[in-house]
Amino acid sequence: MEITRMRVLFCALLATTTIGGSAAAYSQAMGTIWDSSQLPEWRGTVKQYTLTPRGDVDGIILTDGIEVKLPPHLSAQTVFAIRPGDQVSVRGLRARALPLVDAASITNVVTGKSIIDNGPSDPRRTGDQVVSGRISVQLHGKRGEVNGALLDDGTTLRLPPPEAERLQDLLRPGQTVSVRGDVLDTALGRIVDVRAIGASPEQMTELRGPRPPGPKDGPDRRGPPPPPGIAPPPPPRG
Repeated sequence: MEITRMRVLFCALLATTTIGGSAAAYSQAMGTIWDSSQLPEWRGTVKQYTLTPRGDVDGIILTDGIEVKLPPHLSAQTVFAIRPGDQVSVRGLRARALPLVDAASITNVVTGKSIIDNGPSDPRRTGDQVVSGRISVQLHGKRGEVNGALLDDGTTLRLPPPEAERLQDLLRPGQTVSVRGDVLDTALGRIVDVRAIGASPEQMTELRGPRPPGPKDGPDRRGPPPPPGIAPPPPPRG
């Protein structure tokens, strides 16, 4: 789908006389080597976001009525960088007969923060690593159970609630901890699926895994335990 979108925009760019030979500059799907600053620019003030049926931000409306489109994979970055009332600089392609711009980039004029469409990117899972830091706050489930913590650098630590409760002394705010686990880097931050935790990389406690499964040859066929005070029957012979 992204390739189809790129081809449509590329063809539209070739037909747009205002940018002529800079057509290749808009091919985000080709990689990040293209310079969106070569595209036409519009400036204005953000009136509001536009939303998809799922509630993702897929663009903005400027106060002069121009609709600026961005792909949904930039939803989070858009909300963090740009808000209604902000002055923005938009670079992209404008429709011939509509006040519509398919943006390659949007920049907050005041803060300098930019959103650039380089195509969707998958979260980077970097595998089993050791991460150290200072606990900022504990995290909880909706019933109030401890299920993780935030480090001062914004890293999220996630543990199964029973293990988080058992090891919550290590998760108290101000405590310096080291954890080992599966690390996932996303556009919104780093997450560690914790497998071991301790005061230092040399002193870590392994998390207890789930209850071991039953016998390999199938479920336990010995039947329910006898009532209290009654001796269990002897095992079958042979």
